[in-house]
Amino acid sequence: MSTPKDPVDLIVEQWAVVRPDLDTTAMEVFGRVFRLARAMGDRMEQAYARYGISRGEFDVLAALRRSEAPHTLPPRRLSATLMLTTGGMTGRLDKLERAGLLRRSPDPHDRRGLQVTLTDEGLRLIDEAVGAGLAVQTAALSALDSGQAAQLADLLRPLLSATAS
Repeated sequence: MSTPKDPVDLIVEQWAVVRPDLDTTAMEVFGRVFRLARAMGDRMEQAYARYGISRGEFDVLAALRRSEAPHTLPPRRLSATLMLTTGGMTGRLDKLERAGLLRRSPDPHDRRGLQVTLTDEGLRLIDEAVGAGLAVQTAALSALDSGQAAQLADLLRPLLSATAS
């Protein structure tokens, strides 16, 4: 059974007509990666919206959840982990703190520093939201068998490493 053509196939076919000299392999790969990232980003945004959070806010809560109990990190480390400016991080922290999902407090080891900690409500919410997000991702991966999914993950790893800045 063959897979039907997708929009990237059509774009590549058009380029082949007007510029047959081009090697469009990269366009085929990255065109699909970009479209897949956009489509899955939208689906993930919808999944997290049910919990009153955005994808960016999910990322903050998830970074705290992945840290060891008591799920506390300094804002600077959160910013570095999520590749955000301190200003961008402050906005997210403000919103999440107002929602009662995390709290900021003085760092007992650094008079000038702060630490960010998940609240019990934040812990409950992130545990539910991560399950909902994984369900969306797993449903999308059902288009592949488990071997294909593992192969795709293995193929993407060196590509991501080569392009990471």
